[in-house]
Amino acid sequence: MIKKFNSKITVALLLLLIVFMSGVFGFHFISEYSWIDALYMTVITITTVGYGEVMPLNPQEKVFVSLFIISSIFIVGYAISVITEYIISKNMGHFREKKVLKKLKAMQNHIIVCGYGRNGKQAAQKLLAYNKPFVIIEKDEEVIDRFSNEKILFVLGDAIEDDVLLKAGIEKASTLICATPNDADNLFMVLSARQMNKNLKIISRASEETSYKKLKLAGADNVIMPDKIGGDHMASLVVVPDLVEFLDNLTVSGEQDSINVEQIPFEKMCPDGKEQAIKDLDVRKKTGCSIIGYRAPTGEYIVNPEPSLLIQKESKLILIGRPEQIESLKREYGV
Repeated sequence: MIKKFNSKITVALLLLLIVFMSGVFGFHFISEYSWIDALYMTVITITTVGYGEVMPLNPQEKVFVSLFIISSIFIVGYAISVITEYIISKNMGHFREKKVLKKLKAMQNHIIVCGYGRNGKQAAQKLLAYNKPFVIIEKDEEVIDRFSNEKILFVLGDAIEDDVLLKAGIEKASTLICATPNDADNLFMVLSARQMNKNLKIISRASEETSYKKLKLAGADNVIMPDKIGGDHMASLVVVPDLVEFLDNLTVSGEQDSINVEQIPFEKMCPDGKEQAIKDLDVRKKTGCSIIGYRAPTGEYIVNPEPSLLIQKESKLILIGRPEQIESLKREYGV
């Protein structure tokens, strides 16, 4: 945005200079005014002050002055509009930044998304669907101007800089998503963020196989390779097409009447804090949903857990069901 305005202002100033010099030389050579008088006539003509001519004009000079007045009106008007737009844009930018920083001060355990490209947009839409508080760091001001609204907060800057991460509230954030297409930038972000917040969950994108281990060593909890996932997905459509299509039809976010899979933490399943076996929860009878997965406090996942499995504190259950059953599940356990 700034570059665009800078180029427009340069053109406007250049046009002003051309029309100004045309007036000075015109009055000097056509009307034979002195240089001082020519400068004076040019200034009062461009500014439309209308003090009157230094000397009476002949028909040829009147034609020149008429053309000069018309051209100067258009050029000066264009220059004023460009400069005014630039000033308003700067003020709006400062106002928007102050508004975002004010909201960020009140945020706790929010998510920071670095980069608003294809993956960044997908992440933002998912977070919006789940009503998760988040802010996006984006270095392209034109992107911010195009997509900024009440629901999506932007911080202008490069996420590899510590000051920008601090401005986005990295010290009190719960999660960082590094979604830029540049693996080196993502690596810098992961390293900086891990130093600033030891408890931060970091999810990073990677484009190259060689970057995967580096990002893990730098402190990323999860590293996603979109290109690899896409290739595996396409190959799976050849090997097990019906299974893949079934999984694709499972919706984990979006409109309430379309969600099929949900996760419930221990404190919601057992509000009294007492550890119970899956069979004692009787979730199937209460809601119609089936438990298909269990995440232990250690981070280990168990697929299709046994009914006798004891649900421990800080664990999570993953359930599947029809949309109306998922809705019943949420009502039952206050999710």
